[in-house]
Amino acid sequence: MSAIFNFQSLLCVVLLMICTCTYIRSFAPSLLDRQKTGVIGTFWKMARIGERKSPWVAAACIFMAVNILFF
Repeated sequence: MSAIFNFQSLLCVVLLMICTCTYIRSFAPSLLDRQKTGVIGTFWKMARIGERKSPWVAAACIFMAVNILFF
């Protein structure tokens, strides 16, 4: 089943994208900072969410990991 039709999978994909974009921006900031609009701008926005809301994103990742592993 596609992640679009399963809400739990969609949340997992979004969290992984936020974490991945934040990780990429920490090592190569110029890669995401060039394009702040359009489709690539979405990745820049996800990186900003990961940077500014990092305690909340970390808590959400832990919650999703427990949810996927045990439920």
